[in-house]
This record gives sequence, C-alpha cells and structure tokens, in this order.
Amino acid sequence: MSLQPTWWQAFGVDYADARQRFRTAADHAGASLTSYVHPDATAPDGSELSVDVARLGPAHAPHQLLAISGTHGLEGGAGSAVQTAWLTHAAQTLPPDVAVTFVHAINPYGFAHATRTTEHNVDLNRNFIDHDKPHPVNAHYASLHDHLIPREWTSDGLAQSARAIDAFRAEHGPDALFNTLASGQYTHADGLIYGGRSREWSNVTLQTIVERELSQAQRIGLIDWHTGIGEYGEPFFLCFNAEGSDAQREAARWWSAERVLNQRPHGLQRPDYQGLVFRGVEQFAKGRPVIGAVVEFGTRGSNASIANRLDQWLRSRAQAHPDAARDRLLRADVLDAFVPVSSVWRTSVLTHGLHITAQALQGLATSA
Repeated sequence: MSLQPTWWQAFGVDYADARQRFRTAADHAGASLTSYVHPDATAPDGSELSVDVARLGPAHAPHQLLAISGTHGLEGGAGSAVQTAWLTHAAQTLPPDVAVTFVHAINPYGFAHATRTTEHNVDLNRNFIDHDKPHPVNAHYASLHDHLIPREWTSDGLAQSARAIDAFRAEHGPDALFNTLASGQYTHADGLIYGGRSREWSNVTLQTIVERELSQAQRIGLIDWHTGIGEYGEPFFLCFNAEGSDAQREAARWWSAERVLNQRPHGLQRPDYQGLVFRGVEQFAKGRPVIGAVVEFGTRGSNASIANRLDQWLRSRAQAHPDAARDRLLRADVLDAFVPVSSVWRTSVLTHGLHITAQALQGLATSA
C-alpha cells in the first residue's frame, strides 16, 4: 500500500468530516479510541464537540509519541490530515517498544467554528501557565490593541491600523513588534493572543490525556501541529527544549540541527512565548523527558498575522455592523490563510508530515 495518500482522502472539509475520517482511520488501524466530549460548547449546528484520542502500540512502551492537532482550532485541518494519513497508510510501520497517542482537535470549538481560539476567545497555546500566580506582562500590547482590531474592517480602517503598527515598528523595532503580537497577553479578553485568566477545558483535558495514556512512558516525543509560519507548504520547527539541553540535541538528531536549532520565525527573533502547550506537556510528564517541537506549515508568511487579526475582528467587532455575506467571505479568507485550499499546499503538508512523524518514531526507537 502506498505511504502517500491523495490529499482529498486525508483532509476533511470541516471539523465533523475531519473527526469522522480520523476515527475511521484509527478504527481500521486497530487503535484504541477515547473521546472527551465538551461539557458546554457545541458545533455551529448544535452537535457535540469532542477531543478524540487514538492510541496504538504496546501498553507498556517505554517510548511514546504524542502528536496534537487543532491547538489553534481552525489550523487543525492540517494536523488532522497528517494524523489520519499516518493511521491509514503507515500505522504498520510503528517500531517495537514505541507507542503513539494522537490527540485530534484538542481545541474542538475553534476547529468547528473556524477560529483560532477557544469558546472563551482564549489562545490555547498561551493558556498553560500557573494562573494562581501573577500573569505575564506584555508591556506594549495595550498601546496597540485598538489599532490591531479596527472598529471597521475597511480600507480606511486597515490603513489607520497599518500606520499605527508602522509607527510602533519604527520606534521599537521589528523584533519588539513581533514579540508584542505573538508572546501572549492576559489583560484584553477581546484581544489577540489572549491567554485567559484560568485553565481552559482543553487544558485540563490534555492533562487527563497525558496522565492516562502516557503513564507508562519513560520518554515522550511531542509534535504539536500548526500552520502559518514558514515558506508555503514547508515545515518550520519551533523547538522549546532548553537551549543546549540533551532534549534539544535529541530533537536535532531526529529532525536535523538545521531545522531545529536557531530558528527565526519570519526572519525575526523568536518571541518570549508564554503558556505553550509544550510547557503544559512538560509539566504533566512530571519530570520525564519530553523531546519535540511545534511544527508549522507555512502559508502566507508574515501576512498570516493579518488573517489572525481578521479572525479576532469577526469574533469581537463584526456584530456591530451585521453583514452575513461579507462575514462568510471574510471567514473563508481566514480559513484559507491557515489551511489553504490548494492541492500543492495540502500534498506538501502530507508528504512532510508523514516524514516528520516517521523521523520522530525512529528517533524514539533509537534513543540511547
């Protein structure tokens, strides 16, 4: 059987379709399936939302790969397709003494509602902090908030935003701007990259999954699938293992030092990201080594940030001047910015995604 499926076999047209494809593939692969149904939120049609977990491999495998899709909801289409393709076409290649746990749509609300955030407008990838302590401070976000999300998504409104952003860049530099827009903020609940004031349901659910499914693992590999950063259709690695650590060296062995070390997203200094899923998994692993990366698939380069702002505008300000046709078009633009409807892009995602998964599994199998 070919290890390279056609993209339309792996990609779902929406959350419900992607979920069904994933579950069917997991069943055919002989994986155990567990579902965590959201207690409150529902899909746009009122149907249930669920995080689905497929586990395959020996129950007491010392090495386990945890691969997560849908942290940033609508980006989940790409990670879901890689997970589904692997279960369908490559599950038989699982090395001995290695198990896989695939978490499908850890943020099911965002996936189903075609937004990056949770039901509370929380960026789940900024939510994994200790909320009992003072929240991290984003010193400049407040000064840009009203400019990032204009009152009206019009040429004039966007031009005013661009002038304010350009002025900030000129005063503080491009690295400071990127850090302000990406590191996380905990003060503006209707804003970008809002990390929340308490743990989201998806956060708690991921802890339950790690504690239940990976309790036997002595070493954990982690892939958190994302889209947006990097060259079109190409993978971009953000490894959050400590600089110079054994775990970082191991990640570089799996995927190459060229990809893992000294990465500069959009050519800029990496932001001081707060509350990452990566940090949550490290905490939930309770001292066991976690080796891995956020793996992005590039779409529009730095212009993807505009789509992120548009997503937020649709969530928080579009209702002031309702226009259903406009909003359908704008929502389609957001979706295409993060999961392009392109055979070129989707084929590249599957090719790279399957190879990256195989490298991680081989790396775990050959760990010292």
